[in-house]
Amino acid sequence: MKLIITFLTICSAFFSAAVTAQTDQPFSVTLEPVILKDMDGLQSYAWAQSGDKIVLIGGRTDGLHKRQPFASFRPQYNNTDLIVINIEKEKIWRKSIIGLPAPLAEQLQSTNMEFFQEGNELLLIGGYGYSETKKDHITYPVLTRIQVKELVDAIINERDILPYIGQLADERMAVTGGHLNKLANTFYLVGGQRFDGRYNPHGPDHGPGFSQLYTNQIRKFSIASGSGSLSIENYSAITDTSLLHRRDYNLLNQYDADGKEILTIYSGVFQTKRDIPYTTLVDITEDKHAEVPGFNQLYCHYHTASIPAYNKTNKTMYSIFLGGIAQNYKDSTGKTVADDNVPFVNSISVVERKENQVREYILADPMPGYFGAAAEFIPLNEKLFSSNGILHIDKLGKKKTMVGYMIGGIDSRAPNVFWRNDPESSRASPVIWKVYFTVR
Repeated sequence: MKLIITFLTICSAFFSAAVTAQTDQPFSVTLEPVILKDMDGLQSYAWAQSGDKIVLIGGRTDGLHKRQPFASFRPQYNNTDLIVINIEKEKIWRKSIIGLPAPLAEQLQSTNMEFFQEGNELLLIGGYGYSETKKDHITYPVLTRIQVKELVDAIINERDILPYIGQLADERMAVTGGHLNKLANTFYLVGGQRFDGRYNPHGPDHGPGFSQLYTNQIRKFSIASGSGSLSIENYSAITDTSLLHRRDYNLLNQYDADGKEILTIYSGVFQTKRDIPYTTLVDITEDKHAEVPGFNQLYCHYHTASIPAYNKTNKTMYSIFLGGIAQNYKDSTGKTVADDNVPFVNSISVVERKENQVREYILADPMPGYFGAAAEFIPLNEKLFSSNGILHIDKLGKKKTMVGYMIGGIDSRAPNVFWRNDPESSRASPVIWKVYFTVR
């Protein structure tokens, strides 16, 4: 353990020396590793909180998916445990989902589910993986609701978890790689795709076939429950094949120039005519969606651990992206380099929005390696965050403050590993990172 932490510290110092700092950066973000004895690697999972405990659901235990269809998304690397963690007390509890009813067991071990926690309820939608029932890889057409505290208590005390889980089959919920969020009293299922069959980078006509259909939509609905059953109500869909043809992006809660809560799509893949990311942003309000004019995001394009933060004093919104995958990066001289292979990056990038001005920059302290992609940021102190998950910077003061954790994700050993056959080129990271803010 000591050797691992020392290595990560050395890496952090090395990368810090290689980046030229900007003098007008409003804060710094630094990470410190936590190594728990029984923590395994995990990426592309769903999560929820109950007090000082975090529950992790689904996801994968291997690294970046392989380009060979036979080696990609193998079911033996599904996460088949519900994992409860108390990080400060260094305790982990597990409950296998094997033996649960098939529709539930299969979704709960899928990857890239859409999820959203409100109070004690966690909603899970879709997800992709191998279905033993269908004898094929599918996107699951189901919505699942979990009572979080009761589930966590049942896992810790080794009791039956089924009373705290409900599930609804609905083809409109067959989405993976999108995001689920909420504005006012309405859920928003944004973007993503339905992918059925075996992954194959050469397309459905060369090797294993598949069906891939981007939703190109914002699906809006409410959820009602009565007598323990679930139903989807007030459903509507907005289709936009230009702005909403995206998956594996970041969707963050934001405050607009008037202080009203909105959602913003950051980048995502793939463009319709080229296998490269989108670089534009799309704002979503209760009554419309629109592209943010005159701005292109450079330094983060896939889903990564991210933090929305707001300074109420100067009415400035910050979206912070911890590492990840991007089409551009800065070299040791500070020059921006474009790479259409879209590599892993070790930068921490910020998109800053004030009034109608948008700018992007990279913080001086980078990630301690190629971490962040397919990871999640999990807030620590609810007093520092609003109910929509936005960190309020003006509550931090000037001292270095721990604001949350980054858990798991992909640990890549190099920027471009997709075309390598080395089985050790990436892994699901077992590291938990403490995330600190220092306001300048």
